[in-house]
Amino acid sequence: MSTDTAPSWSFRHHWMSQAATHAMMRPDKPALRHLGETTTWAQLSGRSLQLAAALADRGVAAGDRVALLTLNHPWFVESVFAANSLGAMAVPLSFRLAPLELDYILADCTPAAIVVDARLLPLLRSVPGAASIGTVVVIGEPAEGEPGRAGGAGDRLAPLEYEEFLSAYEPMELPDVSEESTALIMYTSGTTGQPKGVMLSHRNMQVQAITCIRAMEIFDDSDIGFLTAPFFHIAGLGSIVAHIVVGSTVVIHPLGAFDPQAVLDAYEREGATVVFNVPQQWDLLCAQPDIDKRDLKLRITSWGAAPASDATLRAMGENFPDALNVAVFGQTETSPITCVLRGEDSLRKLGSVGRPIPSIQHRIVDADMNDVAVGEVGEIVYRGPTLMQGYWRKPQETAAAFEGGWFHSGDLVRRDEEGFVWVVDRKKDMIISGGENIYCAELENAVAAHPAVREVAVIGRPDERWGQVPVAYVATAPDAELTLADLTAFLDGRLASFKRPKDLVLLPQLPRNAGGKVLKPALREQDSAHTEG
Repeated sequence: MSTDTAPSWSFRHHWMSQAATHAMMRPDKPALRHLGETTTWAQLSGRSLQLAAALADRGVAAGDRVALLTLNHPWFVESVFAANSLGAMAVPLSFRLAPLELDYILADCTPAAIVVDARLLPLLRSVPGAASIGTVVVIGEPAEGEPGRAGGAGDRLAPLEYEEFLSAYEPMELPDVSEESTALIMYTSGTTGQPKGVMLSHRNMQVQAITCIRAMEIFDDSDIGFLTAPFFHIAGLGSIVAHIVVGSTVVIHPLGAFDPQAVLDAYEREGATVVFNVPQQWDLLCAQPDIDKRDLKLRITSWGAAPASDATLRAMGENFPDALNVAVFGQTETSPITCVLRGEDSLRKLGSVGRPIPSIQHRIVDADMNDVAVGEVGEIVYRGPTLMQGYWRKPQETAAAFEGGWFHSGDLVRRDEEGFVWVVDRKKDMIISGGENIYCAELENAVAAHPAVREVAVIGRPDERWGQVPVAYVATAPDAELTLADLTAFLDGRLASFKRPKDLVLLPQLPRNAGGKVLKPALREQDSAHTEG
């Protein structure tokens, strides 16, 4: 696109053009805040285009990949915008992965450059394939006692210091980058095999912004968003894109162990109005003894990634009576939100993930792609502008995901007469016992209702007679005791006998990946080793 009267980028609808517009129209308004420091819209746009010019001088071009191995801070956003300004794809990496796991991802996406926190340099140096990356840019100073930025004459990474690298260049003019180009490659957690790179376009992220604007009622730039989710998870960028569109401010909270007092302090200090937490984090926040004395301005209290109990929802309502409670549901491949549950429905539709968003087409189908009746279980499939472009360099997996012209979510759900959706199970996690289907989520919800249960995951164990039987892995509440006999008695009358766990394994906590999902493959491995031993 070109014109004799205006630059091409000003006709585009993506976060680089939005940042450039805000830089022109509200240059001194805070775009990002982190540890008390402010980055204005003028600074965010200008610094991103400086970094883009620096990367271009190192040979990074449209279609290349720029990896990011960083904590949560404004430099992450600058780096994403810089890569995308060149038509390159940003690839956020989880610093919680092991070196060989990172090595697989780097070999898969073959980045031309990587931006890395100094504190994470030791991790990057331990990744065998990192030496093949042409440009390594390091943010900040290493933590005390860790190796310095330069590893000496034999340092195979030859890193460049971020501020020096950026400041040597003037901001480039934003080129014409199509909304259909790939903005992000987000690697899935790999709970069912090797991670797959989900390709999300600029259009995907803009429709995600519209979804959030509608669900969270973010109608002007007066809101203060608050981010605790890691940027390497789609919930991170997915939750701030609406603020980028409207030009409001986002507070980026440092990553680390969740400290409810510190989070409440930050809510109060920053005047946060739109916030997201997983239900376990809301439980911790609501349990703080001084919460009723806080001067909080929360307008939207949002949650997702796991079911919320009625106790959690009631505590949120009691502690934040003036806030709109919004639950969101989706997956990386859908940018991510597909369903929204608003506060007025959260208790009367307890356990539901809400209604599908209006910008997406959906069906609930059987194995032959026939629509199932209301109340029956089927897989929910989608079409629409939030759907990924595909899996990076995996055409067969992409074709399988879109078989029949619809994206197969892998979620087994049922729908009621009002259109509300309940997730019964992940399709691949379904247990077949004696010819009967056992949906793990249904059993997990029933077990979770026991007062001694803090968290639960159900897996299938091979069985000579039944094929599979359900086994419950449980972390109990503090000082609580639980036996299989106790649990069986509790479930009597609540679940059919064939659905009840045939064994109970107690753990201090369930294993989870970086995105907070329970690692059922790890539980299956543990269970297999236990039964074989």
